[in-house]
Amino acid sequence: MPASPEHPLSPATVAVRAGRPPHEPDQPFSVPITLASTYVAGGDLEYGRYGNPTWAAFEDAVGALEGGRCLAYSSGMAAATSLLDLVALGDKVVVPRHSYNGVIVTLDDLELRGRLSVTQVDITDTAAVVAACEDAALVWFESPTNPALEVADVPAIIAAAHDAGARVVVDNTFMTPLLQRPLEQGADLVLHSATKYLSGHSDLQMGAVVTRDEELYAVLKGRRDVQGNVPGPFEAWLALRGLRTLSLRVERASANAAELARRLAGHQVPTEVRYPGVGAMISIVLPTPDQADLLVRATSLWVNATSLGGVESTFERRRRWKSEPTSIPDGLVRLSVGIEDVEDLWADLEQALDGLAVGG
Repeated sequence: MPASPEHPLSPATVAVRAGRPPHEPDQPFSVPITLASTYVAGGDLEYGRYGNPTWAAFEDAVGALEGGRCLAYSSGMAAATSLLDLVALGDKVVVPRHSYNGVIVTLDDLELRGRLSVTQVDITDTAAVVAACEDAALVWFESPTNPALEVADVPAIIAAAHDAGARVVVDNTFMTPLLQRPLEQGADLVLHSATKYLSGHSDLQMGAVVTRDEELYAVLKGRRDVQGNVPGPFEAWLALRGLRTLSLRVERASANAAELARRLAGHQVPTEVRYPGVGAMISIVLPTPDQADLLVRATSLWVNATSLGGVESTFERRRRWKSEPTSIPDGLVRLSVGIEDVEDLWADLEQALDGLAVGG
């Protein structure tokens, strides 16, 4: 049945069907990889920085999932910096103190150079966030946050930011459009590191921005055309192929995470288990950083790695990065739960934790 206002397609179906060639004889089922830097003049593309049919298919699919128009970038940070470039000289940006580390480092650098001012907030203190919005130009947040997994009052913060005349960016990397659609809640812009869940196989780097604001879209598109922070067509093709299984991957990984969070809460070693009740990210706090370092070296299935959102389970002690905020506990380990069998994941994790208990 085709989509209609009375019978909209579910996000799971959109992930599979959006961004396909037309259903006509001899059309390929999937958009092919277009390897071209130059096009015959007189059309819409002209040159490789301005567009590519393979990107366009990925952008159509992600835009349909988020409910807006999508622009693809060469990485999540390329997408993020393009959004920070919307902030005028000296304007204020509100951001959670616990956010993606690359964004915090970039904001600190921009503030140090006098480009903008930054106010960091505890995203769980809604009243404090609302107060900080008062003279802001941009309010930027994640829910849940990375790696603390704190949950924001998304509608209240968006409303407060708009009342103050600020734009709102929501990084939806952790939740994906299957679990949260910020544009429907009033956000101006949605950001994804497509390196993570959207592509889902730890084999590419890409970013994406989605908006319903045509003026913002035109500004971002124009700057991308000039600056050239565009994805490669092969990466775009891989990302689109990965997107087709997004619903299955998120469903399996989320079910695994919920069960692992329950079992971790009953284990004697972690002093805290942080799980927002949705999604596939968990953070646990161990008594000491040494124990956390031992944990991530004591498994065979779980891989000690800094990225997340792939089909495989990964974890790391976040404070091993010197730029991670000191308000993150030294012994915090962030777990990205994959789609392996949950019993295998638990057996591997449990034996490592049991070894710490014996060693302690």
